[in-house]
Amino acid sequence: MRKILVTGANKGIGFAIAERILEEADDTFVFLGSRDRDRGAAAVESLRQGGVGRTDRIQAVELDVASDEAVGRAAQAVRDACGGEKLYGIVNNAGIGFGSNDLRNVLNVNTRGVHRICTTFIPLLADGGRIVNITSAAGPNFVATCSREQQGFFTRPDVTWGEIETLMEECIDIAGDAEAFSSRGLGDGSPYGLSKACANALTLHLAREYPQFVINACTPGFIATDLTRHYVEGSGKSPEDLGMQSPRGGANSAIFLLFGKPEGSGHYYGSDAKRSPLHRYRAPGSLPYTGD
Repeated sequence: MRKILVTGANKGIGFAIAERILEEADDTFVFLGSRDRDRGAAAVESLRQGGVGRTDRIQAVELDVASDEAVGRAAQAVRDACGGEKLYGIVNNAGIGFGSNDLRNVLNVNTRGVHRICTTFIPLLADGGRIVNITSAAGPNFVATCSREQQGFFTRPDVTWGEIETLMEECIDIAGDAEAFSSRGLGDGSPYGLSKACANALTLHLAREYPQFVINACTPGFIATDLTRHYVEGSGKSPEDLGMQSPRGGANSAIFLLFGKPEGSGHYYGSDAKRSPLHRYRAPGSLPYTGD
C-alpha cells in the first residue's frame, strides 16, 4: 500500500483529495489529518461508507498543523501505524482562508504549518516520495503587486527558510499598515496572499534541500469551501454565479502531482494541472508556463 498523509482532510478540498485517492488508486492508504478528533472520525466513516474496499485503507490522525507538539504526536501515531514502512506522499492542505486578518496566525498555519509538517514527516517519507503543497493563485496575484526586488525574492530558486522567516517576522511587525507594506514593495500586505506567496517560496526551498523527493505546489482553483465562504458572503452572489468549482474539482491538480508525471520538483501548478508562474496569474486552459 502506498501510504499518503493529507492534512486538513475532514472537509472541503482535503476531504475531496482523500476521497479521490481512495477511488483512483486501489493500492493506497490514507492518513486523514484533522485538527478535531471527532470530525476526523466522522470523515473517515463517511469515506468508508462511500465505496467498497475502503474500510482498511483509511485512518484518522488528530493533527493541528499550527502546533509543534501536535504535529510531533501525529508523526508518532503515523510511525506506529506504518510499522516500519515509509510514506509515499504528503499533501499539505490544511489552511486558513480569506476571512482572517490575524497575520501571525495566518502565517503560522499557511506557511509555518507546511514547514512544520515537512520537517517532522520527511523522515517517514520514502525516497522518490511526493510532497504536494496546496497553496493558491492568491500567491502569484500577491507577488504581481510587489516591487521587482520583492518579486525576485519570492521566485528565487535559492531562497532559504531563514530568509522566508525573516520576511514573515518583518511583515508581522507592520501588520495592518498598508502604507508600510507598500513602502517595502509588498503590495497591500494581504495576509492570505502573503502566506501563500511564502508557501510557494518554501516549496522552492524544500525542493532544493530534499532532491530525493518530488516536491511541488498547486492551486485547487476557485473552490466553494468554508475557506472561501467569507468572500462569497461579502460578494452577495452565489458560488455558481462566481464561477466556483466543487471541492472534488479542486482536487485535480493535487491528484496529478501525487500520481502523474510533473516536470521535476520545485514548481507551482494551476488548477488545470499545468505549470504556472509564481509572479503572475495564469488562467486555466492557457499555455503552460515554461520559464525557470
